[in-house]
This record gives sequence, structure tokens and C-alpha cells, in this order.
Amino acid sequence: MKRYILPLLAITLIVFAVAGPVLVSADPIKQNIVARFAPIGTPGHLLGTDNFGRDVLARIAAGARVELFTALLSTLIALTAGVVIGVTAAYSQGLTEGVLMRLVDVMLSIPPLILALLVVASLGPSVLTLIGVLALLFTPGFARVAYGQTLSVRSRPFIQAAVIYGAPRRAIVFGQILPNIAAPLLAQASLTIASAILVGSGLGYLGLGIRPPMPSWGGMVADGQRYLGSHPMLMIVPGVFVVSTILVFSVLGDVLRTLWDPRERGGR
Repeated sequence: MKRYILPLLAITLIVFAVAGPVLVSADPIKQNIVARFAPIGTPGHLLGTDNFGRDVLARIAAGARVELFTALLSTLIALTAGVVIGVTAAYSQGLTEGVLMRLVDVMLSIPPLILALLVVASLGPSVLTLIGVLALLFTPGFARVAYGQTLSVRSRPFIQAAVIYGAPRRAIVFGQILPNIAAPLLAQASLTIASAILVGSGLGYLGLGIRPPMPSWGGMVADGQRYLGSHPMLMIVPGVFVVSTILVFSVLGDVLRTLWDPRERGGR
């Protein structure tokens, strides 16, 4: 039963991101100066209000939708691009392999946060820019995993037999290679979601993430930091959501690999 806890927590976070803004009736950007700094547990404001009188729970829910949407979409784009690059390089080999993997090495040599800061500062903060930057940052990691796993699978007897019998390359890739490298890619995807939330929140904290007044967890932490001495919960509450979400998706990768990889199941 314990192995299902993390997947359930991840699903709960995603459901909260999708349904939270609907379930929480308060407007996340509506200001009410009279009700500013309401404490946690105030009727109508379960997690209190911020320095502008905005409902913290509503802002957390709206921020969850933004954070998880950007993390999931950027991870999906990076996964798709990385698999295409890695599988193509490993299966084709020769000049194609050399060119593609050297480009991946160049991308991996650039510090991710520095690259993100340069791109966002040049193009301006927006949801689309953030998704593109995150996808660009994490594509090389997926390419490396797909490349290594494909090299391993490509040397197995059933792949060699399919080649000898004249099976089309497309059938070999989609029917034999991809199913056998799915488990490590899923584990990498879970870790990437956590990393995307971390980088996205960090950019939001620096003011280079989601544009106000749209709420983001990183922006809420930055706003709450100014009132850490008098109203610490304004910083602690979004910080707890950031940390807990990152931890859930970070550990989830190993759980998914254990559940879905037949080699892991067979070894128990």
C-alpha cells in the first residue's frame, strides 16, 4: 500500500491544480485593503490574506495550476524531443550520432539557471517563454537517457532477430525499443517535473517568471519575504507547497520504475 502513496499524492496535487481555482470561490487577484494580513483560520480566508488583502488559498490554488501546467507541458515537450534525438542517434550511429550527441553535450555543459536567466531576460517573462526555456533545459537529459537505453536494447537478441527478418525500422523502434526504455524515461520525467517546478519557482522569486497579477508560488515567496518578521506565514505557506511538491515528484520516479518495469517486479 505504501508504494501507492506517492502516486496518489501526485494525482492529488494535479487535481488540486485543475479543480482548486473552481473549488475556492475567492478571487486570487481581488484586493481588499481592509482585510489585509488576516491570520490563518479567518472565516472566509482559510489560509489568511496577504499584504493586499488577497486570499492566500485562492492564490495558492491559482499558482498551482500555473506551476504544474508549465512543469508538465515543458516536461512533455522535452521528453518528446529528447526521445527523438536519443533514439535517432543510438539507432542510426555514424555521423548522425556524432552530431546529435555533441549538440547534447554542449547543451549539458551550460549551467541551466544561467541559460534560463539569459533567455527569460531577453524575451521577457511569460508562460510561453517559461515553458520554452524549461523544455530547452531538460531536453538534453532525456536525450542522454534515451540514447543510453537504446544502445543497451539495440544489442539484445530480439532486436537483432527483427533486423535479420527484415522488420521495418519504424516497427522496431515503436514496437520493441520504446516499450523497453519507457520505465527509465518515466522516472526521468518525474524528476524533471520536480526540477521544472524548482526552476520555475526560482525564476518567479527573482521576478522573471509569471507576470503579475497572475499568482505564482515563487512570486508569493518573494512577496512574503518582505513581511517575514511580522507575518511569516505569507512566505512559509507557499514555500511549503513548493518544497512538498518537489519532494513528491522527486521520489515518485523510483516508485514508477518499480511499479512499471518488469525487471524490477521480477526481482522482488
